[in-house]
Amino acid sequence: MSSRTAQALDKNDPELEAAGGTTHPAGPSPVTSDSSEPDHTKPDHTKPDLGKPGLGKPGLLVMDVDATLIREEVIDLLGDAAGAGERIAAITARAMRGELDFSQSLRARVRLLRGLPVSVFDDVFARVHVTPGALDLIATLHAHGWKVGVVSGGFHEIVDRLADHLGLDHWIANRLEVSHGALTGGVLGDIVTKETKREALERWMREDGLEPGQSVAVGDGANDIPMIRQAALGIAFCAKPVVREHADHSITTPDLMQVMTLLS
Repeated sequence: MSSRTAQALDKNDPELEAAGGTTHPAGPSPVTSDSSEPDHTKPDHTKPDLGKPGLGKPGLLVMDVDATLIREEVIDLLGDAAGAGERIAAITARAMRGELDFSQSLRARVRLLRGLPVSVFDDVFARVHVTPGALDLIATLHAHGWKVGVVSGGFHEIVDRLADHLGLDHWIANRLEVSHGALTGGVLGDIVTKETKREALERWMREDGLEPGQSVAVGDGANDIPMIRQAALGIAFCAKPVVREHADHSITTPDLMQVMTLLS
């Protein structure tokens, strides 16, 4: 392990401690969901009825990447490479359940990656498995004139490769800061949040000139809830209970082609 990675594992890191990355006395974590954003973790049954999307007209499907388009959580694979896999996975699980502020928890996890060489992305990409049915789903939607996009709280360094491999039309992700061929432990620019995901769905619908009722969103974590509620058809995919409460439908087996059974 490099000296910079060892520094990143410092248990006195206040940001990591705040995000729940160290052991605390019994009691709630000092970090909770960001109160400055709308609370989408509580069920709200006022979603407008935009109708059911169908294949007879062009449409847009937007999905999450980690644990949806792919089976793994990339940040956890990077954590394994940094020797901090268990600590990072624990924070990831809490963030996906909506227990932690996503932006703060992501910065804390990324700090633990400091010192990893950029070649780690080749190793991680080789370990990624595309979810069964993903290729067929994308091909079928494209054949019917649909667009497919992803909005990821993960990283461009992996998502760009997936987009090229799968022929995606739109994608957004975070970008990790690199200096002298190694990760610095920082993130460049604004972090992709739950509101970023919702806004991307809206923007791509406008840019592609699509009818509001022709939108589908698929995700598994709490930060996917706003886009799931925004879409005409919101699907919880092998999702956390809090996500299923907000979705129009839930798919409980890891097969993305099941999305097609929900389109008219």
